[in-house]
Amino acid sequence: MVQDNAFIQSALRTIDIERDAIHALREHIDTGFIKACEIIMACQGRVVVTGMGKSGHVGTKIAATLASTGTPAFFVHPGEASHGDLGMITGQDVVIAISNSGNTAELITILPLIKRMGAPLISMTGSDTSTLAKEAAVNLDVSVTREACPLGLAPTSSTTATLVMGDALAVALLEARGFSAEDFAFSHPGGTLGRRLLLKVEDVMHTGERIPSVHEGTLMREALLEMSRKGLGMTAIIDDDGRLVGIFTDGDLRRTLDRNIDVHATPIADVMTRNCKSIRQDILAAEALNIMEERKINALIVTDSERHLVGALNMHDLLRAGVI
Repeated sequence: MVQDNAFIQSALRTIDIERDAIHALREHIDTGFIKACEIIMACQGRVVVTGMGKSGHVGTKIAATLASTGTPAFFVHPGEASHGDLGMITGQDVVIAISNSGNTAELITILPLIKRMGAPLISMTGSDTSTLAKEAAVNLDVSVTREACPLGLAPTSSTTATLVMGDALAVALLEARGFSAEDFAFSHPGGTLGRRLLLKVEDVMHTGERIPSVHEGTLMREALLEMSRKGLGMTAIIDDDGRLVGIFTDGDLRRTLDRNIDVHATPIADVMTRNCKSIRQDILAAEALNIMEERKINALIVTDSERHLVGALNMHDLLRAGVI
């Protein structure tokens, strides 16, 4: 039991130290960070991330995050760069070099060659007086007051801070580029994520005879039969030209019954919801899900640019398609 408690205390201490290291990063988001973003935004080539040891592992993840969020990037091992891989870097690229000390020998060795190419250098270091920081066009300060490792030897807080700085850079660039969910989908076509991001409303919506719809002059009882037949918990209401004028849902039915309205004699136009939300068939199914969640509704009508009825879908359709 004593040992179990020691495990927990050690874990909590580690989390607290690394949390503090991340929070301290807020003081390092300054004009240097802005300059780094501007350099990358102006890049005509790719972002090349490099680093040794644990910094290299973090760099690999940063490069992957950049690449998947609209900033073409890849990782180059600095040791391999000295033996041929430097040919992967061009003057059109931007290099992000990561080193906690800022004096990693393998990085210092290739610095003159990077500068000769003319590729802008961004450093991520824990020391702004280090060789790497001084040679860089801009240094992103990822210094920490202490490592979570009680010996102060294993990179822990420092690698966490560097990883978070990389994420901050990637997200800032993503937003600056206006990178969309659909853009993201092209980098993630496989598995559940790809299905969620590539699937469009037209791929899952009900069409033709499967769309619940009635004319605005229809009596409420006929509209209820249409809802029962189609099983989507609602029906679209259309005019003589097939344009959407309203919707009637299970929720509308409950509210109508509370008002003691005669379902056999009341036109559906008298109780329907007008100016209802509709969507286009070419938007992502994930977008339709977001709309449903924001508006707290379970179904949507699909129309064309002139509000003609073309489809319908509900939350169950998105669930079956794996969007949820």
